[in-house]
Amino acid sequence: MQRNHKTVSYAKYGYIFSIPFIVAFAIFLLYPLFYTLIIGFTDLRGLGKTDFQFLENPFENFVIIMNNNAFITSLQNTFKIWILNFIPQVVLALVLTAWFTRRRKIRAQGAFKVIFYMPNMITAASIAILFSVLFFYPVGPFNYILQTIGVIDEPFYFTASKQASQLIVAFIQFWMWFGYTMLILISGVIGMNPELFEAAEIDGASGIQQFFFITLPNLRTILLFVFVTSMVGGLNMFDIPRLFNNGQPDNSTMTTSLFIYNQAFSGSYMYNRAAAASIIMFIIIAILSAFIFYVMRDKEEIRQRKLEKALRRAIRQKAAGE
Repeated sequence: MQRNHKTVSYAKYGYIFSIPFIVAFAIFLLYPLFYTLIIGFTDLRGLGKTDFQFLENPFENFVIIMNNNAFITSLQNTFKIWILNFIPQVVLALVLTAWFTRRRKIRAQGAFKVIFYMPNMITAASIAILFSVLFFYPVGPFNYILQTIGVIDEPFYFTASKQASQLIVAFIQFWMWFGYTMLILISGVIGMNPELFEAAEIDGASGIQQFFFITLPNLRTILLFVFVTSMVGGLNMFDIPRLFNNGQPDNSTMTTSLFIYNQAFSGSYMYNRAAAASIIMFIIIAILSAFIFYVMRDKEEIRQRKLEKALRRAIRQKAAGE
């Protein structure tokens, strides 16, 4: 006598629980993405306007944006500020990673990690206000310290200087994010096989040699993640330049995100041109991301795959000949 055993499928519950995320993603991310892509080719302007027409020259908005000096300036500022904060951010994060992952334990390293990561937990508005007060003219704390130790005789107007404003914004970005980058790299090192380092120590490798020949090569995937996410975040800088100095002086801290915001919500409400600028930035980020993936690809793995394909091809040809 056979019994019919009914099996219970729990897969449907997974789909049910994923519905809220899918709905939220479609409403708040997917729909705005496609809507932005569409209006970049239209004449949509004005607050509250919903009707629009596709342009006879569909790329008119893109040509206007690419010929806009303010956009070119914002693009140059974005790259400059990103490079000024990204290079020291990664270098310091790597140095601290090597320090925290040494085999000899450091006292209170948990407290150090919290202190280094803490700037990332503070809101951008609070940090912008803090640095505005620090560099306030003429009686800000920074001016007072520089005058007290004799570095300057008269107060320096930091927020009226192009170079100083760019350096301050770059420093704020660096200060906010190096702790996050450090923790990501530390997690990557912790996940490595400790036998690699033990074998290197037995062979007499120094700490510096272990870092450059074991740690860095095995951090390739983590570094790829750091580079791409930092580039995406850096090229979308908005809150600090907006809140610290609103892109001033003379548009020296105007980033592309702030330019897009001004196009869409300041005065003229040119949604079409703001969308076109957004699409241009998306293309730039996609190209740079592909370049980073190409540069940081595992060449040995690719060479091994080619050898395996060639070997399989040779085996098939030999089998066909027989």
